[in-house]
Amino acid sequence: MKLIKKIAAIMLSVMMVLGMASVVSAEGTTTSGTSTANTGKITIDNAIVGQTYKIYKILELESFSGKPSSGANTGNYAYKVATGWSDFIRTGEGNTYLEITDGYVKWKGATDDASVAEFAKKALAYATSKNLTATKTEGPVTNKTVEFTDLALGYYLVDSSAGALCSLNTTDTDVTIQEKNDVPSVKKEVQEDSKVNATDEWGKSNTADIGQTVNFQTTITAQPGAQNYVLHDKMDERLTLTDGSVAVKFKSGETEKNLIENTEYTLTTSGLADGCAFEITFIQSFCNTLAKDDKIIVTYSATLDDGAVPKTEYKNETWLKYGDNNETNHDTTKTKTFEMPVFKYTKDGTKEKALEGAIFTLSKDQNGTDPINLVKTSAENAAEGTYRVAKTGETGVTTVTTPSSGKFTIKGLDADTYYLTETKQPAGYNKLKEPVTVVIAEDGTITVGTNKTPVDEVKVLNNTGTILPTTGGNGTSLIYFLGAVLALVSGVVLITKQRMKNS
Repeated sequence: MKLIKKIAAIMLSVMMVLGMASVVSAEGTTTSGTSTANTGKITIDNAIVGQTYKIYKILELESFSGKPSSGANTGNYAYKVATGWSDFIRTGEGNTYLEITDGYVKWKGATDDASVAEFAKKALAYATSKNLTATKTEGPVTNKTVEFTDLALGYYLVDSSAGALCSLNTTDTDVTIQEKNDVPSVKKEVQEDSKVNATDEWGKSNTADIGQTVNFQTTITAQPGAQNYVLHDKMDERLTLTDGSVAVKFKSGETEKNLIENTEYTLTTSGLADGCAFEITFIQSFCNTLAKDDKIIVTYSATLDDGAVPKTEYKNETWLKYGDNNETNHDTTKTKTFEMPVFKYTKDGTKEKALEGAIFTLSKDQNGTDPINLVKTSAENAAEGTYRVAKTGETGVTTVTTPSSGKFTIKGLDADTYYLTETKQPAGYNKLKEPVTVVIAEDGTITVGTNKTPVDEVKVLNNTGTILPTTGGNGTSLIYFLGAVLALVSGVVLITKQRMKNS
């Protein structure tokens, strides 16, 4: 039978490896290295190190004749179905492209590049679904050239774990094809809420309050020949995925659109054995449309829960599985929260004396308004008070009273500028005139006021007032007493002198 000669020039995901003479020649002469007149060799140049390459024989070449010296792809070809492929051609998706007559196969489909490439993808999907054993497998490869030698002549599908290859040849025993696929990659970023609309809004780390919604973005850079794309996302236990927050977009050049769940991808958020928060499986019909460097952008959010420990890095990790159980790089972001230790004291000579009973609020407003809602986590009689930022919907307090130690700590704070306002001072002490400015940097270091030297705790000094004399006090009583004594003495002296005169 004769295949349409145009197939010989089409670049797609299948390969023909054919002989120079009829198969009836039981023994052929060597024509090139390990190839003979009735065996072939496939060479893949520019192979991707680490990938695995497979070939599947779809059709067997029973006989061939007629290649002229000019090298034109003409002649007579007789093909029969290879083992395992009959259902695909007779009743499956391959029936659109091939037909069997009297046991021989011929091409009947369209011969444009897109149609033949689609045939190759359907053939690969069939091989995968039926668990067909590859004719030969090489990999994971360690260099840029891969060879399949001593191949029986026939019609071969060539597959790589990076994507289907694209080549077709109908005449040569030795065929070389170029690997034009590349591996996909992922990039993960997290949004820093204090930098919204800034050029560095998205990066590899951020800081957050307890209960804050943290926004994430993963960008997949796709490649042609995409197979079995599944995005995995794993969060540390203190990050909780926000229900309904996952959205998927596709971008190619200037074109951007939202992808439709259950049409172009499926989303799984529970029952995942690998501990992932969610997985996105991209439907193969969508993957078939992907071109080089197309972008798939996945956005979602999570909440930092109340068990987050200050200065601990909470990671969100993502990776893409593709092809035959391959994985991209694992990309990770880190989220941290901080704390603010405070010590209220006065000076007793050179010693620092703790002050009990001072009342404070903490705010991000420089006037001390709109205080942060807090939840007390320490016992009422604890030597040091411990509070954390309240989550949305929690009942909390907006004031903190210093215990006998004069110390308290507020946990779960974002990197930001805060204002600690004394609303009531301890009895007998002067009230602070203005809020104390406290800056928590992105690395968690704390500075107070205009002093840029980092401190371990925020020290707040209160001074006692001066004791002033008052009317009716001991000072005037003493004066009155001394005046009375002087008056009495003067009287005695006058009386004594008068008696002396009279005598």
